[in-house]
This record gives sequence, structure tokens and C-alpha cells, in this order.
Amino acid sequence: MATYLDFEKKIKDIQEQIEAAKAKGDEEAVLILQKDLEKEVAKTYKNLSDFQKLQLARHPDRPYALDYVRILMDDAYEIHGDRCFRDDPAIICYLGYIDNQRTMLIGEQKGRGTKNKLKRNFGMPHPEGYRKALRAAKLAEKFQVPILMLIDTPGAYPGVGAEERGQSEAIAKNLLEFSRLDTITISVVIGEGGSGGALAIGVADKLAMMRYSVFSIISPEGCAAILWNDPSKVEQATKSLKITPEDLKKLNLIDDIIDEPLIGAHRDKEGAAKALKEYYLKSLEELSKLSSKERLDSRYQKLISKGAFKESKS
Repeated sequence: MATYLDFEKKIKDIQEQIEAAKAKGDEEAVLILQKDLEKEVAKTYKNLSDFQKLQLARHPDRPYALDYVRILMDDAYEIHGDRCFRDDPAIICYLGYIDNQRTMLIGEQKGRGTKNKLKRNFGMPHPEGYRKALRAAKLAEKFQVPILMLIDTPGAYPGVGAEERGQSEAIAKNLLEFSRLDTITISVVIGEGGSGGALAIGVADKLAMMRYSVFSIISPEGCAAILWNDPSKVEQATKSLKITPEDLKKLNLIDDIIDEPLIGAHRDKEGAAKALKEYYLKSLEELSKLSSKERLDSRYQKLISKGAFKESKS
């Protein structure tokens, strides 16, 4: 059963009417209702608040990394383990082809259903997950295979075991190693990009966000708890954090915004996968025109420019 958010209620009602009309074989009613649906979708999704975009980024029906692997990749072969401790299911690594382009796909996987959510640790990687990602990236570098990284996590796992095995060191090492990785790297926030858990696979030649994704240093809930000690101020925190693609593009913290279907990836997975594939292949074509030195220099300049500011003369 599809899940609908509060602000999608009218869309749900129209879609139920469409299904009822189809069951009756009333094609004329279906056509009229389809037009009503298009108008309601445009009205609803073109006027979303920051908090509503956050809800969409976390939508349980939104495609996860494995969904994109299954839709986009041919001859996908999964890579397991960090060769140090164990395999972390919260991070997936696949070597395969996207439109005949050999690709290493690294993604964070949340899981669906209680059993899978527990298996994937709700998309919160342990240090061995980041070490697995680095191992896969190094393999791709060795054979000059471009890397596509899909970010979707509330954050790195903060448990005792993860800290004992060097969570902060694993994230820091990934930041360093991915910054100087000698192959084309493209990173996309497909849902929720939280804190260092997202940054660990977010250093790339190009960093983009899907239309209804978010990228933040802390969850709005955590921000509201720290600043105001008031969970009811989560909407205010969401707006203050500037976590939407539009805000981050204005601040030059991301390179591009991917136009997933207006109705959202949770309602049109195929359309979202097509938009992601087109962006990846187009970016790959652009970056392939640069020499290795030009690409690495551009990546370095982009990284050191983050947070730059000019003091006012007044």
C-alpha cells in the first residue's frame, strides 16, 4: 500500500477515484480525473515548505540505493567487506554497467520492513562500511572506473562499537582519500544526507541533490533539541538550517539539482532513475574531457572554497 503524507491527501483522493473509474471502465471519467490530478500535483508540489521537503526526503516509498542499482545497472556484481572487520550492509558497493558505461556504484541503504531496517541499521553505517566504500573506490581507481555515490543516511552510527572501531577516523580518512582519488567521482544525495555519514561518500568531482532531498550537518530534530529544547520547533529548525537543494545551491555547497519528477521519486521511481542516469552520464561526459590533473585541481579548488567569505567594509 502506498503511503501518503498529510499534504498529499487530495492527491490520494483523486488517485482513488481514478482507480474506481478504471474498475468501472469509465474512460471519460479517467481522462477528466487525470487532468484534475495533474493540476493538484502542480499546486501541491510547487508550493512545498522546507519541512514538507524533509518529509519527502524521508518518505518510506522513496527509492533507495538498491532500487537504483536494480533499475539502472546491468551485470551488477556486489563487493562485500572491508578486509579488516566485517561486511556492513548499511553501505552497498556494486560494479556493473550503466548504459554500457562501466561504473562502480557506492550507496547507503536504509532498508524496508523491520527485518531489513535492522539488517541495514536504518542506513547508519559503521566504520567498516566506510572502509568498504574506500576499498571499492580504490579498486575503481586502479582500473580507471568512474564512481557514482548515492547518499541516503540520517548519519553515521554513533554506537559504542562503532566508536571503538574508529568511526571518526574512518570518516576522516574517506574525506582525505576521496579528495585525491584519481578517477571520475560523482556523488548524489538521493534522500537524506546527514552529517559526517553523508560527507564520507560526498567528496567528489560533482556533488548533486535530487529535487526532494536534504543535506544537513544535524537533523532538524537534533537542532531543535539543542537550541530550544523543544521538539515542536522542528519546522523552524528545518527552515533555519538551510538544508534544501535550492538553499545549498545558492551557497555554492552543491553543484547541481537533479529534476526528479514533480510528483516525487516516491510516486515515479522509473522517472527518478531516468533523471539520475541522465545526470550521471552527462556529468561523466563533461568530466571525461578534463585531464587527470585538471580534474584533481578543480576538485581541490572546490573543496577549499567551501565556507569562504568576505568581510564587509562597513
